[in-house]
Amino acid sequence: MKMTRLQWSGLTILLGLMTFSLLGILFSPHSMSEQNLDAILEAPSATNLLGTDHFGRSMLTRMAHAVGLSFALSLLCMLTSSLVGTAFGVWAVWGGKKVDNVLGIVVNILLALPGLVVVLLFAAIAPGSFWVLYLAISLVQWVEYFRVVRAVTQGVIQSPARQSSQMMGFGHWYQFKRHIWPAISPSVFTLAAFGGANAILTMASLGFVYVGIQPPLAELGLMTVELFPYYSDAPWLLAQPLVVIALMVFAFHLLAGKRA
Repeated sequence: MKMTRLQWSGLTILLGLMTFSLLGILFSPHSMSEQNLDAILEAPSATNLLGTDHFGRSMLTRMAHAVGLSFALSLLCMLTSSLVGTAFGVWAVWGGKKVDNVLGIVVNILLALPGLVVVLLFAAIAPGSFWVLYLAISLVQWVEYFRVVRAVTQGVIQSPARQSSQMMGFGHWYQFKRHIWPAISPSVFTLAAFGGANAILTMASLGFVYVGIQPPLAELGLMTVELFPYYSDAPWLLAQPLVVIALMVFAFHLLAGKRA
């Protein structure tokens, strides 16, 4: 399964942002919450490459931490929701009608609630908790994997090739690797890329309404709403988190494109 040129472009953007985050966290001379009220809203300079915010904090350091936080959440959500959704989707087909019915009821209950409402409920229970946000977003996202994997697996289970493997005595794990995974993997990878973008947007949306990650931690949505009152005095500050959110989402969408 080869990646297209656009997918390589998306991966390059993501790796570049990851590198910026890692280098900024490791080598920045400033801490994330270090304030200097004598140097507020400074333009980018040799001392502060991305300028300073309304508390005189280094924007480079805060942006590096915010990007790292967004990547951590998106990757964890992608991994968890894809594993859970894929496992349950295959189990629903292989486990028989009773298992399929039970899982179908659970999925229908989750689908009856808007995803953002579910995440907001969890965020309201434990405001500012990274792990609660991760749990809530993963709970919402695994349903899409389940529906797609279940639909594809139903066709594979009935295929002559899979049935031949079963009659020859090959176990479930071999049948999964040989027949099911090649059929579902393109869809799983595509859903994972879109899921990473949605996780970043969800975290930023919660930060924008003050129910996500709380200060003094740096988060892209929270930084946007904090810097918005100063857009006329220092527009370059407000542009930084907005541009990074757009770049991350754009890169994940490129990565989700059709494979060659």
